[in-house]
Amino acid sequence: MPKIAIIHEWFTVYTGSERVVEQMLQVFPDADLFCLVDFLPPEQRGFLRGKKVNTSFLQKMPFARKKYRQYLGLMPLAIEQFDLSAYDIIISSSHAVAKGVITSPQQLHISYVHSPMRYAWDMQAAYLRDSGLTKGIKSAYARLLLHYIRLWDLSTVNRVDLFLCNSEYVQSRIRKYYHREAEVIYPPVKVEKFNCCKEKKDYYLTASRLVQYKKVDLIVSAFAEMPDKKLVVIGEGPDFEKIKKMATPNVHLLGYQTNEELAEWMQTAKAFIFAAQEDFGITPVEAQACGTPVIAYGKGGSLETVRGLKDKNPTGLFFYEQSAGAIQSAVLEFEENQDGFSAENCRQNAERFDVNVFTETFQEIVERTWYNFQNTFSKSNFE
Repeated sequence: MPKIAIIHEWFTVYTGSERVVEQMLQVFPDADLFCLVDFLPPEQRGFLRGKKVNTSFLQKMPFARKKYRQYLGLMPLAIEQFDLSAYDIIISSSHAVAKGVITSPQQLHISYVHSPMRYAWDMQAAYLRDSGLTKGIKSAYARLLLHYIRLWDLSTVNRVDLFLCNSEYVQSRIRKYYHREAEVIYPPVKVEKFNCCKEKKDYYLTASRLVQYKKVDLIVSAFAEMPDKKLVVIGEGPDFEKIKKMATPNVHLLGYQTNEELAEWMQTAKAFIFAAQEDFGITPVEAQACGTPVIAYGKGGSLETVRGLKDKNPTGLFFYEQSAGAIQSAVLEFEENQDGFSAENCRQNAERFDVNVFTETFQEIVERTWYNFQNTFSKSNFE
């Protein structure tokens, strides 16, 4: 059996990319784990199966627990310091620098790319704007740093033997920035954890971390002007107080909810509203697993996970501008077409992304690629 290492950027919370690592470990339970920093709380470590996590020198840097992102300039150096010479297959789970690990020609490197660094590529302007870095010395430094990161990111492309990615949207970005082809394997969603519910109540739901790019403030603004419609908001984050001040009596902020509580709200919601431009977006799939249709921003991964009104079995509809007005129009359009959505169709669509589909496909690709890699390398040595 080949010896396998799995590389992840950081373990700080259990979210989408960590769910992918969880299933990688399900497929290859004997793999060793590496990451830049590991500050995952004890109650969220179960998916790591008790494994030791090998960390970089960034783990011991001052204030790293809360400020690890501020060490972005050192992350390329840190990821290159891992000694992976004892492994046959290296699998990187990458949304920043993990794909930049150094391997030898005798080692197979497969990189599952959640996204090329958005803040360094197509979303740099939005990142600088949201961070208040459009002018001044700090802005100049940030731009210089991101320029350096882009150059390093490009220099590491050929360290990867096979690119995998989480959506066709990310596939197109890999093609544009890296000039490489990638094979799509949609992220794993634990569909069986959700019950499909046909009986809906009179409220709309949105749930996410309350950060700027999720655009929850736009959803709240839209419902503030529709006082006859009820909105439930689940999640916490830096924008919580801002959104709380915007909330009108028909908007109910619940803050953090457990996975079980979130599932209950999803099951009986009239529709789930999703305003972010995501590379994939797991929560809309989870909502559909509950039999709940989705009103989504029509760009990015949502176009692959939600079937719009033009489909014979629609599971939601789209709005094409990130604005309160566009969301209002979409809600009204949804209510005009509400009878065209069924819980069964939503559930059936979600099953395309079930965790078993991911694990079976991922294992098949890794084993096939390793077999071909060995044959190619042996033939090359013989010749």
